[in-house]
Amino acid sequence: MPTEFELIARYFARPAPQALLGVGDDAALFRPSCGMALAVSADMLVMGTHFFPETDPRALGHKALAVNLSDMAAMGASPRWVLLSLALPGVDTRWLRRFAGGFFALARRHRVDLVGGDTTRGPLNLSVTILGEVPPHASLRRDAARPGDDVWVSGMLGDAALGVAHGKGRVTLAEGELVRCMRRLERPNPRIELGIALRGVAHAAIDISDGLAADLGHICERSRLGADVYVAQVPRSPLVARLADRRLAHEVLLAGGDDYELCFTAPVRGRGRVQALGKRLGLPLTRIGTMRRGRGVRLLNADGDAVRIGRHGFDHFG
Repeated sequence: MPTEFELIARYFARPAPQALLGVGDDAALFRPSCGMALAVSADMLVMGTHFFPETDPRALGHKALAVNLSDMAAMGASPRWVLLSLALPGVDTRWLRRFAGGFFALARRHRVDLVGGDTTRGPLNLSVTILGEVPPHASLRRDAARPGDDVWVSGMLGDAALGVAHGKGRVTLAEGELVRCMRRLERPNPRIELGIALRGVAHAAIDISDGLAADLGHICERSRLGADVYVAQVPRSPLVARLADRRLAHEVLLAGGDDYELCFTAPVRGRGRVQALGKRLGLPLTRIGTMRRGRGVRLLNADGDAVRIGRHGFDHFG
């Protein structure tokens, strides 16, 4: 059985061309680009809370990095370096090989270098810290929304949460439907290109990890504003649209989380730029509401009446 350091060397030591010194020392060394601010974020994935025990390790390697890349996208930052810490119940070489394969495939796609981290024995737990760069005055911040801004989302929402609902026995999906939902849950596509392209276009942004209502609520709180969301305009897949259980449909769409799409605000005069950006990227961008004076997120139907959902999003301690 390999030692801790043999394990690191075999599965996680890779060249780090963007760093001065990568994996293998007490600390990594890197030089940020001139004139850029560093964006830093950390996420932890815990078995039973963030992923099912039977999750394919290659998909898990992908998601461990993807959720951090999504944070960079939400800031309009270019991802550069990443640190990975693993608590492992034991050394399973097949599991490690597949996990590393999924992690590094996504890292190569976005030109991100693994420069360090840690390994220890314990219940399966994955922790990633990511560092990126963004021009200091071009970052997309939660506190920068303005009254009258349009509220936009990328892609479609709800499928990942529907996969979780199936796993918990709340709904039964056909095999093809389940494959689609689990792919959205386990292999999210971080919107890095969109985040960078929104510099100078959007005022505020956040990635949708805990649910649209909750995450837009964070923009509202930080910007000291409210938001009206017109539920009929929120983009959803045909699978979510045809759910017979309307309560569940609203929950996965508005509060389910794990979408890792971007929610952002932009001035009304910028609608043409946002629409052109969506066409250029081949990514649907949908206007779903408006920022307003006041507090909180109001979910409204076509008649302007409130849409009630049991909760607004995921909360570890709620």
